[in-house]
Amino acid sequence: MKNILIRILYCIPFFVGLVSCEVEEYSDLNNAEVSAFGDNLNRGDLQDLIGGILYSSRVDLGIYFDDCGVIGREYYRFTSSDPRYTADLLGKENATLDNNTFYTTRPWAARYRTVKNANLILSFFDNQDLSGQFTNQEINATRGFLQTMIGYELLLNLNMTYDNGIRIDVSDENNLGPFVSRDQALNGILGYLESGANNLASGGNQFPFILSNGFSGFNAPGSFLQVNHAIAARVSAYLGDYAGVLSHLNNSFFSLGNLDDGVYYNFSEDQTDLVNPLFLSPEGSSAGQARVVQPDFVAAAEAGDQRMSKVVDLGEDLTLDGLTGSYVVNRYTNSGASIPLIRNEELILLFAEANISTNPGSAVSALNVIRAAAGLGDYSGPTDSAALEDELLNQRRYSLYAEGHRWIDMRRFGRLDELPLDRDGDDVWTQFPIPLTENQ
Repeated sequence: MKNILIRILYCIPFFVGLVSCEVEEYSDLNNAEVSAFGDNLNRGDLQDLIGGILYSSRVDLGIYFDDCGVIGREYYRFTSSDPRYTADLLGKENATLDNNTFYTTRPWAARYRTVKNANLILSFFDNQDLSGQFTNQEINATRGFLQTMIGYELLLNLNMTYDNGIRIDVSDENNLGPFVSRDQALNGILGYLESGANNLASGGNQFPFILSNGFSGFNAPGSFLQVNHAIAARVSAYLGDYAGVLSHLNNSFFSLGNLDDGVYYNFSEDQTDLVNPLFLSPEGSSAGQARVVQPDFVAAAEAGDQRMSKVVDLGEDLTLDGLTGSYVVNRYTNSGASIPLIRNEELILLFAEANISTNPGSAVSALNVIRAAAGLGDYSGPTDSAALEDELLNQRRYSLYAEGHRWIDMRRFGRLDELPLDRDGDDVWTQFPIPLTENQ
């Protein structure tokens, strides 16, 4: 019998979540109370379990984004309590990336926890006759949502380990599949997304659960299917499959309109919720606690670029471990600010990227949408592939600042050696090691 006290406690954060624009439940679904759902899953149970997915998908995101932002030379992470941000992540002197410390193990484990949670829910659907509780369309819709989330979480881990690969087959925790290569992993992720898309397409008009406000506009199977295709467009770009990018964009929410349309992680200061892990008040920034903008980001910006509002000039230098800057990150302006999973500004840039070699006129038109939104004039440079690639990467640098893309972009274009180094002997890492626990 399910623990009544546990269920009452879950109702409290759920209803608070509706007010605070966040649904927050289980962070780890693999426990005795949750396993009881395997006997007779009902609609209320499913809502609780989906809340667990929305919770675990946000755990340790701050570490993931700092990993990408620091190695990608978007900013330095100053903290007097942990020198590894300015040593290990930047390859200071003889420092290397550690396979058994927080910046490697925690984001990795958090993403696989969400995958595990999703697989657990899918197993409930596989092993029960739920025809009395859910329609076939509702079951398909739920499967599609979970498969999409699995694909997205796996992609974030692959972004870290790159050629070291990831495990794709983890549905049986007692018999995990092998590590696979980067291309195999990307295709495996596409496989999850394609299965999810098929299920969402036959998922009817609404989910049998409520999503947070971060999914506003995309909280039904048909609209969330557009999010699925948007993620698949990103994966296709990572594979260099530009026909695939355009095909998925055509079925996504891509438009040349609102740049901020998309799906977001929600945060709040409610005691039952999580705060935005990337928010640090500029007024409270110091050499002991700050995200300091890598100086070249400011120096290389075009005059009048309104995206420079993402950084703030303190009017004085902050210095730590031989690194200095006077600007701090202001991408997220309060502790309740949302972080995008994927949004239309990225999709416009993916559209431009996919057209560079085959239809440069369309690429330029898309880039000009981005430039106009930033308060800049039209692109007037050469339209050969090399020049447009430069322009694309520059626009991605400023449009997607502090959203976890710069390191990945420069790596996939083979241009990591162009990232600035601020100390003699520093390194730009290509990938993280596989966590030590995976090798035991």
